[in-house]
Amino acid sequence: MVSHWLGRSRPESANSVGWFVFQLGLFFLASSAFLAGLFLLVALLFSRHQREGSYFKDPWNYPLFIAGVLMVLGCLRAYSGWLAWVGLANWLPFFWGFWGFQAYLLTIEARRRCAFCLLVGTVPVVITGFGQLLLGWQGPWQLFNGLIVWFIAPGGQPTGRLSGLFDYANIAGAWLALVWPISLATVIQPSSNVRNRVIAFLLAVGIVASLVLTESRNAWGALVVAIPFVLGPSHWPWLLPLLLLSLMPIVFAVLPWFGLELQQWARSIVPEGLWSRLNDMRYTQERVLASTRLSQWQEAIKLVIERPWVGWGAAAFSVIYPLRTGQWHGHAHNLPLELAVSHGFLVALLIISTVLALLITALYRGVLTNRKQPKGSIGASTFDRAWWSASFVLVVMHGADIPFFDSRLNIAGWVLLAGLRCLIMPKTSMEKFLRKPLDDVGSVSLV
Repeated sequence: MVSHWLGRSRPESANSVGWFVFQLGLFFLASSAFLAGLFLLVALLFSRHQREGSYFKDPWNYPLFIAGVLMVLGCLRAYSGWLAWVGLANWLPFFWGFWGFQAYLLTIEARRRCAFCLLVGTVPVVITGFGQLLLGWQGPWQLFNGLIVWFIAPGGQPTGRLSGLFDYANIAGAWLALVWPISLATVIQPSSNVRNRVIAFLLAVGIVASLVLTESRNAWGALVVAIPFVLGPSHWPWLLPLLLLSLMPIVFAVLPWFGLELQQWARSIVPEGLWSRLNDMRYTQERVLASTRLSQWQEAIKLVIERPWVGWGAAAFSVIYPLRTGQWHGHAHNLPLELAVSHGFLVALLIISTVLALLITALYRGVLTNRKQPKGSIGASTFDRAWWSASFVLVVMHGADIPFFDSRLNIAGWVLLAGLRCLIMPKTSMEKFLRKPLDDVGSVSLV
């Protein structure tokens, strides 16, 4: 029965075995990077033999290939030594994955199915998150003879903040922010029956509650930002004023510019954990300048200026920053700066511009607008908006943190980018994938 369900919605560009294991990889991704990685690697191997044409026939691969070559050359002069070579594992396999994953994401229904696998795979994150905070659960727990190992910190990591299956609350918040647009799309899709809609609603409530309990400010912002994008511009005339009105008490509670009386009133109705976290009151007194984002960004800019072309090598920031400031931080808390420090300005420009171009091109071609979908794809446009929204919030979160250093989020991010490439793919390119002419396909209605 499970194999029959996993066989549905397979795009003609995908090998049947590859499609099966690709979905399994996405389902297990939140629970086990190792197990998911094995499934997705098998899917990529099948994808390679299924595709028409080579890697270099798609111009979207050019900047990633050039960036990869520059990364390898930069390792020859890396300050961080062997760590620079190890750091390539965060990038080079995914430049291939960006191309290979597309065979499984070509159609609206395929992306919808894959998004659903990510969503259902998030259930263990929610359950273990509540368990660690409310019941004091702690790991490690092992499943399948150690193939899956869950390290669950009792009381969360840091204490009092939900982290679930992840090492740190901010990483858990990033994952939950990624699946939140998909969860919202599942709730509002018009084709769901009452039972499915109730289940989807309960899961959405669990995801939102878990996200809030991570106390990740980036995730809180993503929770709000994703809503108008998933619902679409047709709802903005009433939705945006409502969201702004709902956020005003939080703004009054955090910022002192509106007067003491108004601030006290706002703090009486806004939970203290919310406004104090946004105001950073719990950390202001003891926090030294070198441990703040501004200091890290400032030092990262200096490092880029000193070695702008080849960078210092992967993980160099974690080596150099303590020497210069006396405070240790593993990265620059900004992905463009981290890339520029590690691999040089050109590499950062090539990768970041490719990601932004995918988002902007999809936006320009109408991914957020309500277009008439082919028969049999009811509500599919909602999931493409959710796909774009999940990609967008993950990209934005990398402006103040780098959750992609968690391999699960790294994989999920490149799957999302591969789906964006399919979403904007011209009809002629899709015909090469399928090796036959097309009349009309929902995923190219945006082109």
